[in-house]
Amino acid sequence: MNHSTWKTRRARLLAGEAVEYDQEYVDARLAGDLGQAVYDRRVELGLSQAELAERAGMTQPQVSRMEGGDTVPTLPLLRRLARALEGSLNVAIDEGESRVTFTPRAA
Repeated sequence: MNHSTWKTRRARLLAGEAVEYDQEYVDARLAGDLGQAVYDRRVELGLSQAELAERAGMTQPQVSRMEGGDTVPTLPLLRRLARALEGSLNVAIDEGESRVTFTPRAA
């Protein structure tokens, strides 16, 4: 996508028109949403990246890349993350929309 196309899409979005997104954009947004959810839950628990990495069987740089939306973890890693973050991972994906949250386990 070049700059003039981006401006056109932005202008259409602001005008309330339907805007189609490239699949790469949708995938990147999901990675960013997941990273933000991991970060928010980690901070909520008062964990450092190194502490989360140890709990989830990862390295601190892996946690950092994931929180930055640079990587998408595998399903087994998502399972370990949910356990390490003491909650259930909820991912909702719809056309162009995604939502990622952690629901804390009941005490």
